[in-house]
Amino acid sequence: MRHLLQRHPVPIRTHFVHSLVLTYALPADVLRPLLPPGLELDTHGEHGFVAAALVSTRNLRPAVLPAALGADYHLTGYRIFARFPTPGGRTMRGLRILRSDTDRRLMVLGGNLLTRYDYHFARIQAHAAGGTLEFRVDSADGRADLHVRAGIGGDPAPLPDGSPFADAREARRFAGPLPYTFEYEPQTRSMIVIKAFRTHWDPRPVHVDVRRLTFFDHGPFAGTRPLLANAFHVADVDYGWERGVRRAQDGGAL
Repeated sequence: MRHLLQRHPVPIRTHFVHSLVLTYALPADVLRPLLPPGLELDTHGEHGFVAAALVSTRNLRPAVLPAALGADYHLTGYRIFARFPTPGGRTMRGLRILRSDTDRRLMVLGGNLLTRYDYHFARIQAHAAGGTLEFRVDSADGRADLHVRAGIGGDPAPLPDGSPFADAREARRFAGPLPYTFEYEPQTRSMIVIKAFRTHWDPRPVHVDVRRLTFFDHGPFAGTRPLLANAFHVADVDYGWERGVRRAQDGGAL
């Protein structure tokens, strides 16, 4: 009955030292088959979107523990922007997780025991200096390597060339992370909804130089041409996740 443990039963608190999110646009038809029953693809025009998120955390721990007992982690993850409609007409906007990586084996063990976030171990380096933030990720299986440099100083950056968004206001709707994360539980044909909260959330568009990104070279993305649609950075934000709540596949309360 492992699925009963994987419902995100433990609320989590942490502090984001840095969060850098790269959002890639892909044809909606590529992404729709990757969503479980109950979720709808969140689109803009003919595109759906995948977020590649890189986060440096401080004092990550169960909410019942003081910050001093938390640990520092680097985390990366790939998520599809999705919607979850409910019978009452409400629609939750959030993310469906495809893969997560971390530089701590304890997080791999605990994360896969208590969630469906699909954690993998990776060597992750993060360095900020002189207005530049650099992440380098070397995944154990080579399927989620990433090397990116972001300019986090100075004025907000323009949107990347060819972005499907008309302006930064449009792009910010797909900046991530969103209020909810969705995980489908096939054993009960239900959805686990995890609500997040954050403080002082003011993402700034930044210029990025993506030097390596292997995630889109494999599986359903092989042969596609993901387009960098936006890149946003935030720093020094308190963040947390509540316990997961199970809902029916049609969004109804259980």
